[in-house]
Amino acid sequence: MNYLLFERSTGNLSPNVFARLQTTQLLHSLQAAPTLRFDGGERGTVIQDDQTGPSAIGGEKRAIWAHQSGVNALAIERFDGRLMISGGSDASLKIWDLDAGANPGINGHTYTPIARIPRGDKGHKFGITHLSFYPFDSAAFLSASFDHTLKLWSTETVTISGSFNLESKIYTHAISPIADHLLVACGTQYPTVRLVDLRSGSSVQSLVGHNGAVLATAWSPRHEHVLATGSVDGTVRIWDVRRSGSSIGMLDQEDSLGLYRNGLLGLDGKLRSRVSAKAHSGPVNGLAWTDDGNYIISAAQDRRIRVWDAATGANTLASFGPSIKNSQLASVTMFTSPVGLTHPTKELLFWPNETEILVLDLHDGGVVTRLRNTGPATAGVRSGSGAERTVKNRVTALAWRGAGGGGESSGVVMGGNNMAGAIFSAHLDGHIRAWVPRLEGQHEEAEADDETKLAEGRSKKRKVLDDVFQSLMGKKITFT
Repeated sequence: MNYLLFERSTGNLSPNVFARLQTTQLLHSLQAAPTLRFDGGERGTVIQDDQTGPSAIGGEKRAIWAHQSGVNALAIERFDGRLMISGGSDASLKIWDLDAGANPGINGHTYTPIARIPRGDKGHKFGITHLSFYPFDSAAFLSASFDHTLKLWSTETVTISGSFNLESKIYTHAISPIADHLLVACGTQYPTVRLVDLRSGSSVQSLVGHNGAVLATAWSPRHEHVLATGSVDGTVRIWDVRRSGSSIGMLDQEDSLGLYRNGLLGLDGKLRSRVSAKAHSGPVNGLAWTDDGNYIISAAQDRRIRVWDAATGANTLASFGPSIKNSQLASVTMFTSPVGLTHPTKELLFWPNETEILVLDLHDGGVVTRLRNTGPATAGVRSGSGAERTVKNRVTALAWRGAGGGGESSGVVMGGNNMAGAIFSAHLDGHIRAWVPRLEGQHEEAEADDETKLAEGRSKKRKVLDDVFQSLMGKKITFT
């Protein structure tokens, strides 16, 4: 650090390069923050498993949960990064003020929701599947559910501003971060992609082409009318919603050259794509764009993650190895580090790998770090009513909180409670967990604490041996 400060002061490092070096270091040092807890107000007993078998009970203790039934979805507003919404398997919604723990102290901080929307006629009736804030104003957010409805909410009054019944299970939805057309793309159990217009309050268009349920949708951050969707049939389609046919191409896992370079641009100027092209050999349940719109990332149940050149549709052949896990037939939230935090071609991909979070190099696929859960892999929960259930501590959603929000050019702030530049993860065991960068002072303090603990351990062992020796030497032994 001192060397970098010297290089910057002498002019050998530009301010931008210095900032990128620092933010890259912080991103690589993410660690669990177990003292930051989320209490949704539900009480019960947790029966911990010592991971040696389902019958091995480690004990019972009172616990707190964000959503006792399990957390299905998370979203953080991108302007101030202050508000976070969470959705549970029990159809409830909760709003959290992340700035409430600005000075957590030694014992950390326990967040409580500033607003609750319980299951019922005014809310959703079945589990929440996806959440998102209105991209231009944090005063509104969207929620999708298995109850076939997409709802628009007022953040301030926590009331419904609009409700859309799509008559099928909604797995995911997406709204463009740059467009003013206010179209929400919904992936449902039917093969068509439904476009809901928030202005007119109706479903204005259906995109036909997939042969199975649509599990992933993502709008381009550069072109406001371009949409990518992934389906159970293993295909990823690119759409231009202004066109009558809409579909402008399909991503092909066997194509490393790209649509334009392979001579698929016809004489009439229209783009030709292979009818049988598939991006994956399994259901596609994850899609994301880099903030600059240069790359598309897709993930599927074939345990593959692929990176595509958005300009040509070419498979970049990035290999993420055999460590990728993806078994849930539901939309998977993944994201890349915001542009500007790392050097070009050094972006990071954050992937929910079942019971851990993998931080991966986006372009070579290498594992940068593994963020492992702080709780048991499997636990039993006994609610206040006495009902028991066993859950796997699987990561169900991820949300990024940058300096000033989760959008483009969001940074990592050093200092304070280090909550800017943090990751929040939702878990099936009902908890929301925080992951924050480790600062240099914290690293030194942790090392000092470790050394102190080792010294104390050695001292205790030495005292035990001394006591044994003294007891043996001080005892009178007689022979008969």
